[in-house]
Amino acid sequence: MRLLRPTTEDDMIAVFLRAEAASERFGQKVAELLERDGKGRDVVDTPDIGSAEENAYRRRLLGGYRAYVFEELPADVSWHRALLDRQEVARVRYIDYSYWNEISGGSRLPSHAAETIRAGREIYGQSNERFLRMARGLRDGATFPELIVVGASPDAGLTVLEGHVRLTAYLLAPDHLPDHLEVIAGFAPGL
Repeated sequence: MRLLRPTTEDDMIAVFLRAEAASERFGQKVAELLERDGKGRDVVDTPDIGSAEENAYRRRLLGGYRAYVFEELPADVSWHRALLDRQEVARVRYIDYSYWNEISGGSRLPSHAAETIRAGREIYGQSNERFLRMARGLRDGATFPELIVVGASPDAGLTVLEGHVRLTAYLLAPDHLPDHLEVIAGFAPGL
């Protein structure tokens, strides 16, 4: 991993929301909340990280439907923009959650999930189409928001906090994974 520069929790939150606003699973929820609050999509799509007002709103927005993001993170996380090479991307693990454990055969590795998906096995009756569609997008030149990863330190193992489907798509289309992938990385002892 190569650390590029320090960043802020506000940057992490903006990336998290931008990715979710574009996702099949959470996009509609984010759109409904923005409409409820009388906010335009630009507060998520083109965030002004220098605006304390926007940052506070995005924190409330994300915390309103994904409170665990803040509840499970230590207060002293150090956030950075970083680059992962292809091998490092392949070693990022999923969170410890039943679906991700099952699809990866218990390893929590996206390469093992890719094998499950290629074999056509569906977990808990969930279609694999979202992974396959995103992998096709990569092959067609699509780019995605940064993954958000966390770990105890830059030298420790990393876990994806946000971007599980994108991470899986990268391993389904490894020839289209960039040599170096920019991520938001958070570090704190105990992560």
